[in-house]
Amino acid sequence: MKIGLLTCQRLPDLTPADQLLIPELAKHNIAAEAVIWDHPDVIWTDFDYLIFRNTWDYYEKEFQFNLWLSTIKKLGIKTLNSIDIIEQNKHKFYLREMQNQNITIIPTVFIEKTNDLSLAEIIPSHWKKAVIKPAFSAGSYLTEVFEVANMEEINQKYQTIASEKDLLLQEFKPEIETEGEMSLIFFNKNFSHAVNKKPKAGDFRIQVQFGGIYAAVRPSAEVIQQAQSIVNTFPNDLLYARVDGIIINNKIQLMEVECIEPDLYFNYSEGSLHRFVNAILELIYK
Repeated sequence: MKIGLLTCQRLPDLTPADQLLIPELAKHNIAAEAVIWDHPDVIWTDFDYLIFRNTWDYYEKEFQFNLWLSTIKKLGIKTLNSIDIIEQNKHKFYLREMQNQNITIIPTVFIEKTNDLSLAEIIPSHWKKAVIKPAFSAGSYLTEVFEVANMEEINQKYQTIASEKDLLLQEFKPEIETEGEMSLIFFNKNFSHAVNKKPKAGDFRIQVQFGGIYAAVRPSAEVIQQAQSIVNTFPNDLLYARVDGIIINNKIQLMEVECIEPDLYFNYSEGSLHRFVNAILELIYK
């Protein structure tokens, strides 16, 4: 059995956390190696499975990534998560589908590509602060937080972007600064562990590269069950999913369900790496 652990050019050897998967899988007679998803010399048919891990530039190469997904699908190579899930999850309008399934999401306006962006016409009047970002994005790419009173400046800044990309406009919740964002991580649809992430003072971005502060947490049973219900909306196998949201009054307001290349925070939960490897084994040998 040979598995390719998909990564990108700036992380050719995977992150240190994901590198640990290679010796762990070797214990089960699985040869795993890091492979750059858009490297021209890769012979994809050499692999029995591909696992999406550190493809952290896919949103910067939208056309190439979509073409590559089509190629892998045509070759019939099995992937975890599946290509169908990746295709659904890479564009954040999937949140609208989740909202239609009675899942509570962060208040969001979905803006389809337009040559005439007019935030004043679509932003709810009671919002004080908002976040705008592309629907095909990750890691705070082209993301801005702004006071609604200053929307005209942002409107001008995003005119060109709106003509090229679908956008999300979301209400900024002050809880992100005080309580932080929670990530609940599931392997093979089973809850594994959770991490709380807070931005540094004066910032809104929770990513560690922007100074975000992370800590392991144990959510309430009610919050875990809400996240479980979100994960259960996926009809097919799901090696991993990270449910990101803000907890308000013990209820999740969903921000994202990360099914492409999320950090799984192995170093914040003892045994999580082994649980992940066991989930891989369950799915490839079922």
